[in-house]
Amino acid sequence: MAANELVAFRERWKQELKNRKEETGLVCVPSSSSSGDHPEQKDVKKPCDTLKQEESSCTEDEGSVSGGSFAVEADQPQYVSIARSLLDGRTSPLLDRIQEERTRRKRQYDNMTNMCSVSLQQQQQRQPQRKVKKEEELVDQLIQDLNEVNDIPFFDIELPYELALKIFQYLNCMELGRCAQVSRAWRVLAEDGVLWFRLCQREGYHQGASVSSSPCWKSTLRDCRNAARTVRSNWKNRVGSVSQLQFELGKILCDVSSCDSFVLAGYTSGDVRLWDTLHWDSTSSFLKTNSLSANTHPRPHVSHVQINSTVAAASYEDGCVDLWSTETGGEPIHHYQIPGRIQALGLSPDRPVLISAAGSYVRLDSANDCGYWRTVCETRLPKTVESLTFVPNRADQSPLVVLAAGEDVYLLNPQEEQPRTLHSVYGHPVTCLDASNTLTAFGVKRTGWAMHDGGNKIHVYSLETGKPTVCVGSSPGDFTCVNLRDSPPHLLVCGNKDRRVRVFDLRSSSSLVSLYAHHLGVTSVQADDWKIVSGGDEGLVCVWEMRMGTKLWEMHNRHPVRHVRFNTSTLVTANIPDDKSPRGACITDDDLTAHRRHRGVISHYDFSEDALSQDHILPICRSDYIDSSGYNYNINLAVPYDRLSGSHPSH
Repeated sequence: MAANELVAFRERWKQELKNRKEETGLVCVPSSSSSGDHPEQKDVKKPCDTLKQEESSCTEDEGSVSGGSFAVEADQPQYVSIARSLLDGRTSPLLDRIQEERTRRKRQYDNMTNMCSVSLQQQQQRQPQRKVKKEEELVDQLIQDLNEVNDIPFFDIELPYELALKIFQYLNCMELGRCAQVSRAWRVLAEDGVLWFRLCQREGYHQGASVSSSPCWKSTLRDCRNAARTVRSNWKNRVGSVSQLQFELGKILCDVSSCDSFVLAGYTSGDVRLWDTLHWDSTSSFLKTNSLSANTHPRPHVSHVQINSTVAAASYEDGCVDLWSTETGGEPIHHYQIPGRIQALGLSPDRPVLISAAGSYVRLDSANDCGYWRTVCETRLPKTVESLTFVPNRADQSPLVVLAAGEDVYLLNPQEEQPRTLHSVYGHPVTCLDASNTLTAFGVKRTGWAMHDGGNKIHVYSLETGKPTVCVGSSPGDFTCVNLRDSPPHLLVCGNKDRRVRVFDLRSSSSLVSLYAHHLGVTSVQADDWKIVSGGDEGLVCVWEMRMGTKLWEMHNRHPVRHVRFNTSTLVTANIPDDKSPRGACITDDDLTAHRRHRGVISHYDFSEDALSQDHILPICRSDYIDSSGYNYNINLAVPYDRLSGSHPSH
């Protein structure tokens, strides 16, 4: 009922009880002696005695019940008493407030009972005892309902703290803030550290932390959000530091791979270089080549490099494969050689598992728990393997590899005898390949009459069933790159020779974004929930805002962009030359370096730093007088008086 109606009902109830008391009130006259009582006085005294006996009996019953309950609780097991205390709310931090509320209710109940006792005595002589008890129960229930109408929130007196916390864990930050404004008790619940710790991990911050790692997880989450907002603004405005990773003695860059803070590069000199971008003070690690390739003259070029968080791998033109530890570097921890030139090399992102393909021969090596490497699987396919990729997020399962050989796509599982064929259409070769933990996507080039059916397509297959799930795209150009592993859920981003970057929704098979990006074709692409980074054959690296479809900024370097990899705050790009032996790169055959315009460039962008920091200046402008100034064309910037006097060593 409404608040006004409730107040009016209470007033009418009190007035009715008062009128009945005045009209038919009973007066109990005490007797002077036990033998001289008047008969009428006995009749009057009898109801009063009866009432006193009932009250005393009720009091005794309550005491016996409460005492019996305590005796039963003492005899019962511990878990029963714990459960009973949870139901009674005795474990709540609001125990004092609960006790005060119960005392207030009992006092109010006693007052109302005393007021109604007079009217009940009048009805004892007129109605049977059963009817009196029934009406008394109804009146007590009515009074109890009236008391609970305008009560304090139920979390404060009825629900235990642990159960209330269980309900609050399903609220987000905004809802917790609103609940904190209800009352002091709700504020204690809404600011509980466990709730904010779970919210912090739900948003992807401090995944490896525990509840005791921070004194205030609410402040920690606020700081993380502010930092993420700053990094996003730096991405959009190109604010941060730019570094170029160079190894002049390596001559021409052949291949680049990056993972987390590691960047691995292979060169035509046969050298492999490793950088740790989190520790710029330490020099880049020089990974030694195996003795077979090191003693060969001329030394074979590096054909492919791969890296994850624990190991780095490189393959050479002579078929040799070396593996190093990212912690120690130095000598290889594993080495083998395959007859022929290695066409594809892959490294699992979750564990130390390496796969290499030379022609149609495929070899899979893995390290055991003791760190010893062994060959797990060897097989041959009908055609030459052109590309391969590992299925991610399978650290506790058998590794899965998706391979593309001509027009066929295979799924290799070491526990199975032969690779399983996913896709095979004669005359339609595979041009690009990628895989997520549940799906694999690859571009197919259509020729002949098949071009009249919409052009080139991207096929998406389920790894669990081995069946096609969706087919997207309709372009006259070849799809050159596809990214499914790093894309947001249900989205796929790809690049094409028709100069466009496209984003497809796999649920509706429709194109969400189509960007005219690079006039010589797209070579590499990656996307997250709000931006796209693409690289082109003309050397441009472009950053796009996905929702608006606008270009935020671009950077240009000589040579095609063959590698693009970014995370929350960093971006690594590599411009790799197509010509590994350009004419005029070296003046003489014994030159240790190649000309700068032929080497290729590895760029590292860090958007978590301030634009005014020293690292924001380009490396060539951060030169000092102790740098070597010969083969690497170091400018060694001079102060004005050096420039005028000509006393600088570089003059």
